[in-house]
This record gives sequence, C-alpha cells and structure tokens, in this order.
Amino acid sequence: MERKISWIKAAERGFLKFPERVQLQMGRALHIAALGQKADIAKPMKGLGAGVFEVRVAYRTDAYRTVYAVKLGKDVYVIHAFQKRSSMGIKTPLKEVDVIKTRLKRLKEELR
Repeated sequence: MERKISWIKAAERGFLKFPERVQLQMGRALHIAALGQKADIAKPMKGLGAGVFEVRVAYRTDAYRTVYAVKLGKDVYVIHAFQKRSSMGIKTPLKEVDVIKTRLKRLKEELR
C-alpha cells in the first residue's frame, strides 16, 4: 500500500526552487519511499535516528538535498530540502543538520 507524502511547508518551498530535472529525480525517490522501499539515491542520515534518509542529486555544478522520515507515523514526511553550498565535500553542513533536528523534534511533538 502506498503511503502519503506529507511536507513541512518550508521544505516544500525549498524543493520548489530546485531545477525541474532535480525535482523529478527526487520526486521519484520520494515515491519509492511511499511504496515502502528505498531509492538508490537515498542514504540513511547518521545521528538522526532510524528511518531518516537523505536524497542527494548533483546537477550541473550544484548539489541538492532532500531529507525525509519514514518512521514518524503513517506518512512519509519531507523534513528539509536545500541546495548544498558548502565546500566541505559531501558532508551535510552543520547549519542544515540543525534545521533537520529542529523540524524532526517539532514534527514528533505534533504527531503525539
């Protein structure tokens, strides 16, 4: 059974700023998550608990990330979507990790 994909508003706004080709690739990965599977381009995010994944897409010279959670309720929750501007290799910038942690905490409280 396919799960619903629910968006934190700020994550949706960020996602809609991505190039169309990036949105299509990430959209496919989210759809696969909604079907209960994991896309090849989705990787578990370490340190955020089980069921939190990051989808990474490189496009031209830019890098785009979308973070979603699958174990917070019935839905697949899109927590954050951002363009990575760090020069620190593939590591997710600490500022973005803080945003993800804050949104996850808030979402967990709302779903209680």
